[in-house]
Amino acid sequence: MTLKVAVQMDPLADVDIDADSTFRIMEEAQARGHELFVYTPNGLSWREGRVLARGHRVSLRRTHGDHYDAEPETEVDLADWDVVWLRQDPPFDMSYITTTHLLDFVHPGTLVVNDPTWVRNFPEKLLVLRFPDLTPPTLIARDLQTLREFRAEHEDVILKPLYGNGGAGVFRLTPEDRNLASLHELFSGINREPLIMQKFLPAVSKGDKRIILVDGEPVGAINRVPAAGETRSNMHVGGKAEKVELTPRDREICEAIGPTLRDHGQIFVGIDVIGDWLTEINVTSPTGLQELERFDGTNVTARIWEAIEARRT
Repeated sequence: MTLKVAVQMDPLADVDIDADSTFRIMEEAQARGHELFVYTPNGLSWREGRVLARGHRVSLRRTHGDHYDAEPETEVDLADWDVVWLRQDPPFDMSYITTTHLLDFVHPGTLVVNDPTWVRNFPEKLLVLRFPDLTPPTLIARDLQTLREFRAEHEDVILKPLYGNGGAGVFRLTPEDRNLASLHELFSGINREPLIMQKFLPAVSKGDKRIILVDGEPVGAINRVPAAGETRSNMHVGGKAEKVELTPRDREICEAIGPTLRDHGQIFVGIDVIGDWLTEINVTSPTGLQELERFDGTNVTARIWEAIEARRT
């Protein structure tokens, strides 16, 4: 089977070929004989009933500083393509949301991965609220008094933007900290969105586990351990990836959420688990494929493509 695959992503020139999951997805597609076309969200348009993308047909190679060849820029009708990957990084803002609305016009005739309707309706920090028995005590609020009351109840908490990513803007507020009002003022000056506050989980010192699910089934995990003096374990901010096995609790979490992901077209998902608790379900642009494959020696990305190809037969 040969598929025509378009990838909506951040600039290909800027990716880290040793870590970027989108590069790995494209590399595997090329190895399977699929045609590749890349474009950025700025290249997406809707014109008189057609969803168009301006970008480049590309071929890849795993060579630092020279990792792709691109044909001259052209515009394609995405309805003529078999698969579109929605892979630009957050922030999950109105620009991001608008691309999901535009891609809705071609899906499912063109298979969009992950399903754009449910990417839009399943923000990572909100989807977990559907599973309160699996999550630590959590508050979504903008009102300062409400935030103060939750913090007073749980004392040691994490405060972060509701639609943030990569560990940006994440603060731990211990009982002695007096900065909640100042942080509330700071965030309120940036946007009109609520904040998310969660009870701090001391188990994060042992790592924040990223579990990869394909079509609702767990295929492996990596452990991201915070750098010395850090609360955040994100690899963007110095977290170290380590090999780890799935625990019975991890499998229990995946079994609980897997049907929801599968039934709503979320083929490639990365969830975050600290200790025994689910903290995020990442559907927008999950990462971790290359680290996982290096640790366990199996081609996890092939599993993703097998799921896609099965839908295109």
